[in-house]
Amino acid sequence: MGFPDFFAVKPGDLDRMRDRHDIAGLIRALRSSDFAVQTQAAQALGSLGTAAMDELICALKRKNKNVRLGAIGALAIIRDPRSVAPLTETLRDENLEVRWQAAIALGEIGDERAIGALQAVLRDTDKYVRYGAAFALAKLGWKPETAEERAFFFIGMQEWKAAEAVGPAAIPALSHVLTDHDRAVRRKVIEILGSIGDDRAIPALMQGLADSSSEVRWQAVLEAPKCGIDPMYIPRGLSRRPRTAKNALVAGFLNFVLPGLGYGYIGKWYGIMIFQIDITATVYLYKYEGQGSTYAMLVPLYLLLAIHAWYIAKKMPDF
Repeated sequence: MGFPDFFAVKPGDLDRMRDRHDIAGLIRALRSSDFAVQTQAAQALGSLGTAAMDELICALKRKNKNVRLGAIGALAIIRDPRSVAPLTETLRDENLEVRWQAAIALGEIGDERAIGALQAVLRDTDKYVRYGAAFALAKLGWKPETAEERAFFFIGMQEWKAAEAVGPAAIPALSHVLTDHDRAVRRKVIEILGSIGDDRAIPALMQGLADSSSEVRWQAVLEAPKCGIDPMYIPRGLSRRPRTAKNALVAGFLNFVLPGLGYGYIGKWYGIMIFQIDITATVYLYKYEGQGSTYAMLVPLYLLLAIHAWYIAKKMPDF
């Protein structure tokens, strides 16, 4: 099969590849944009058993994400203990779907040597990966030994009431999850910290006050007094948040040198329309009025547009 041929792979082709033990061809087929082809290729590789192990383990290092995902799926079907170590390394992959599927695959293989690595993945920054690790640990029969371990496990499984029931011992785990990319998760963590009501949650709540999401910040405002933060200091914590307001000077400058772009910078829909009108008017005036007259007419207008953009930006709220 030629290099580009995998784009046109059909189910019948995959069956023939499997029958011929064409492992390299099946791995190339994993790169297909067709989800059905990807899935069937992974299943075909899995059906070949340990004969495909070496090439599948090598495929875990491929740059193509679909190849890595397909290789993990095939290894989960084969369930050979030799795949535990390379899959454990894959738990550190830059792609969240790859990390997630590697965690699930380790649970399917059922080798207890993966438990330590999966416990570490309960601290991943992504909720999907944490869920995969918690799910795999449950399948391996792992039981948390400490309150903090229970908290990390419950958070991974998204069992928020159980995490809250752990009490103050859950604060380190909850604080760690404030790095999650999902603002809904961060908001829930802040809510639970408020329900626990322990002053050891103060650093996490101060972090919540400076969160990039207005929803998380507001939840932190509501929960902060429950953990002993004096309302007098809440505005100070909120002042550390990322600024969303646009720079008024930049808006004015852009509108002066390229009328309309300043409006675009502050999110006004009519910016592109003014930009197009300016280009048309400038070309027309240059042609019929000359350079001197064009500048004399347009520069004052540009100055007014600059002042207007500056004024709008200055009045915009900083959420």
